[in-house]
Amino acid sequence: GIKKRRVAVGENTSDLCIRVAQTLLQDAQLSAESLDFILVATITPDFNTPAVACQVQGAIGAVNAFAFDISAACAGFVYALSMAEKLIRTGSKKGLVIGGEVLSKVLDWNDRSTAVLFGDGAGGLLLEASSEQHLLKESLKADGTRGMSLTSGFRTNENPFSQNVPAYSACMQMIGREIFDFATRDVVASINDLIQDEAIDYFLLHQANSRILDKVARKLKQPREKFLQNMQDYGNTSAASIPLLLDEEIKRGTLSLGSGQKVVFSGFGGGLTWGTMLATL
Repeated sequence: GIKKRRVAVGENTSDLCIRVAQTLLQDAQLSAESLDFILVATITPDFNTPAVACQVQGAIGAVNAFAFDISAACAGFVYALSMAEKLIRTGSKKGLVIGGEVLSKVLDWNDRSTAVLFGDGAGGLLLEASSEQHLLKESLKADGTRGMSLTSGFRTNENPFSQNVPAYSACMQMIGREIFDFATRDVVASINDLIQDEAIDYFLLHQANSRILDKVARKLKQPREKFLQNMQDYGNTSAASIPLLLDEEIKRGTLSLGSGQKVVFSGFGGGLTWGTMLATL
């Protein structure tokens, strides 16, 4: 389902996420000082430390915000959104949740099983405390026993005392069939358990593969039209895919904040991790 992608040239993950943060604040006409937290979901940070979230915090002048990254691959945005909801429930008033990736820097460009699938991008949400409950139900899951189905960024331990160090590629490696089966079995079960008899307006799933969306729709017995899609323009952007899709569909008018539309967010990928959330807009 992928027709084109974006590749960052001269920019890193923090640069994309900083632009997202600035745009969100500008659109909401809020100052960075009003933020209580910044969460960034990413598996392609600029550094191990500082976190991308801390780089964003410093760049925009969010002097009152704490900041940290969440690494849960393509489920990262849903994981981060879940964490943000808990932070607001326990006293925080405003915060940013950003999913950002520059996956082009972790690809083996000679590996056609991965290089043609992944793109770069970032998107996010500004969350504020409200008397209304918008994030209704969630299900977060992980299975590390299947984690080697998708690996990226391996760093070998080459200290002077190392012996028998395993060798894995630092580049993205994926067993596509296993990930496809996982998405169309475990993720479907997670969504089914969460929505039960709820009437859902739209499903915003991680944008990995249009055939995955086709099969998920059939197994859930839902119209395919409810499964929004933009991977044809961006490829698989991991933690950025759901916020990019949400932003695009709001601008298009398919989704509208304050409308009360019921939507399902579901991300799934490396770890293995998967997360599903039922929300009203």
